[in-house]
Amino acid sequence: MKCKNKFQNQRRNTKLCSKIFKQYVWQRQTLEDLAGTYNKSNKWVQTKLDEVESSKKIKVLFRKVVIITDTTFFSKTDGLTVFREPNTKQNLWWKHAAHETADIYKQGRQCLERNGFTIKAAVLDGRRGVREVFADIPVQMCHFHQKQIINRYLTTRPKLEASRELRRILLHLPTINEECFTKKLNYWHERWEYFLEEKTINPETERWCYTHKRVRSAYRSLITNLPYLFTCQKYPGLYIPNTTNSLDGFFI
Repeated sequence: MKCKNKFQNQRRNTKLCSKIFKQYVWQRQTLEDLAGTYNKSNKWVQTKLDEVESSKKIKVLFRKVVIITDTTFFSKTDGLTVFREPNTKQNLWWKHAAHETADIYKQGRQCLERNGFTIKAAVLDGRRGVREVFADIPVQMCHFHQKQIINRYLTTRPKLEASRELRRILLHLPTINEECFTKKLNYWHERWEYFLEEKTINPETERWCYTHKRVRSAYRSLITNLPYLFTCQKYPGLYIPNTTNSLDGFFI
């Protein structure tokens, strides 16, 4: 009788952990929300989530995959890092993240590789530290994230002509090849080179700074990420997506 009760308790606990995890992932409930729902502590909720993670054993051997990976936050310290295979729409690994660090992506990669996966390419949001985790394989910078970066610097309705021209070049990104995109960037830089070098001097401190810092930063972002913006075109046989949209939709 004791063994039967123990089995039933384990089964109920497994179902509860699965239910909590679905609420956390699909319904975007935070640790605080779930703690309130079950009248438990945040630590109790986190323990249940960890039990689900440890029970998701990957049972596929020698499988080659392209992955997209990103971390989304439901609050300042309540996030979820997911590794997803976009072609089959399968989430291969996930982990609770209080902060987005390169180490958590390293953990994800090591976990997959220990379980027989070979990662052929990765689609990322562009963080340099994360990119280094996948430095030995083809890396695609998400076009949507690149657009967001430029929008933060220039806004969606820039007033300066140089900014408007640079943003128009950006809008060609999904439909152009690397050679043409590079030529457009180079032409833009030649046209606005003196404009970008303009300086403003503080009359009180006599120190100077670049007048158009945000335009310079937008251009520098595109130049820095250029080697990773067209990886999907360089390896057509891998069918690499040019965005993390498959994963972003998962978080909605």
